[in-house]
Amino acid sequence: MEELAQGIVIAGIDEAGRGPLVGAVLAAAVVLPADLFLPGLTDSKKLSEKKRELLFEQIQTEAIDFGIAAASAKEIDQYNILQASLLAMQRAFNKLQTAVAAAWVDGNKAPQLSVPTRTIIKGDSLVAAISAASILAKVSRDRQMHVLDQQYPEYGFAQHKGYPTSMHLQAIEKCGLTPEHRLSFGPCKRLLTTS
Repeated sequence: MEELAQGIVIAGIDEAGRGPLVGAVLAAAVVLPADLFLPGLTDSKKLSEKKRELLFEQIQTEAIDFGIAAASAKEIDQYNILQASLLAMQRAFNKLQTAVAAAWVDGNKAPQLSVPTRTIIKGDSLVAAISAASILAKVSRDRQMHVLDQQYPEYGFAQHKGYPTSMHLQAIEKCGLTPEHRLSFGPCKRLLTTS
């Protein structure tokens, strides 16, 4: 997959947190050295939390450059989750200090960037820089959930990470919505219309 001409610098971009009912969507852009080998580097969803945390630190140490950014729950409600994800990606890319020739983005939709972009289905399993971006985004997103868990301990955010599990839905029924819930998402919207 990484059939790059010698010396061409690319940024890999991915996001995390499109499915949950609460919190921001996170994105990362990563530029890796061409010869870097990080054992276990792959799609963040295929890794244990412990392995992701380890790689999170290694990527930040070994990367030529990286940027991590978010689009808030309010922005998700304002623009929709796809547009908010693209906005977070754009923000992450704009944090890079390194000049890159192109950006490779996981999935089939790309943000508007100042360089040529290429979308790659399952890119987080196929391209090291996108795998690295998926890990930075996922760990950052999970850490956000731990912060929210301390603010709102009755919801169990540290366990379900904001996804619509039965535990989360029961907490919403019992305690209502927090200011961090995505009001445009079905279960939240239903609660608003019935309360």
